[in-house]
Amino acid sequence: MIIYNIQDLVKVYPGQSEAVNNHITLQIYEGEIFGILGGNGAGKSTLVRQMVNLLTSSAGQIEFLGKDITTIPQLVQMNVGYMPQESGAVKNLTIAESLYFTAHLRGMSRREARHERDRLLHQWKITDWRDQPAARLSGGQLRLLRLAVAMAGSPPVLILDEPTNDLDPQRRKLVWDNLRQLNQEQGTTIILVTHDAIEAEKAIQRVGILRNGKFVAIGRPSDLKQQVDRMLRLELFFDPNNPPVLPTGLHYEQRAPGHWRIFLKWQQVEQTLNLLDPAQIDDFRLYSATLEDLYLHYATQP
Repeated sequence: MIIYNIQDLVKVYPGQSEAVNNHITLQIYEGEIFGILGGNGAGKSTLVRQMVNLLTSSAGQIEFLGKDITTIPQLVQMNVGYMPQESGAVKNLTIAESLYFTAHLRGMSRREARHERDRLLHQWKITDWRDQPAARLSGGQLRLLRLAVAMAGSPPVLILDEPTNDLDPQRRKLVWDNLRQLNQEQGTTIILVTHDAIEAEKAIQRVGILRNGKFVAIGRPSDLKQQVDRMLRLELFFDPNNPPVLPTGLHYEQRAPGHWRIFLKWQQVEQTLNLLDPAQIDDFRLYSATLEDLYLHYATQP
């Protein structure tokens, strides 16, 4: 089932001549984790703000569950949990109050909303701050609260704008673990907006790469990678004072002192590894094209 059907969407801000979103067409399906990748100014946040009815489009149409979102705005309000990059909506409430009132406003009874509040406090490991005003939270703590608020009331669709910004590695892992679990166990449709391709690859099932207001590629990462190249990446780690000798014809890209990246064809792998001197190598890693490679390819092509 199609959750979002976006057709020929355009957004031009007042006083500007160029479109921020330029004739975008996109379908997002029930139960998928869809990633929107793009650099700063690509139009990612503008697009999702239109999708949740916070921004009026200049042209085109957005349908949610088969209905034009401008004609039935409450359909989006009750079924989509939206986490913006910045929000002052919860700053005058405590963490516990923010979760309780959001769940209640999404249709839960008072008793259900209290249970939902306590569940989310535990799930996001923010129980110790439950009585803290949101205005006093650090950037990372506030990010977790916004994620929890977006999920309050168990909406069937989540739209999360840069969900791991300001988070340390442990909390980023918590975010990806919770989102995957939510998708697998409840079938929640999740739309992730990010500029971090490495992070996004941990969860997404389909990706759209946005550049200058247009999608330059949409599809499963595995399919898109095959269109880019079939090269493998060999990363070598060694003492910078004792670099390895590479087989004839191979060239390296220096990532850092004592760290090279080499691009290999499949048939070169065995010979290359056999010819390298193990005494000169501290560690090596071999992998296929990553989502970051894919993003850089499409985001920088002419």
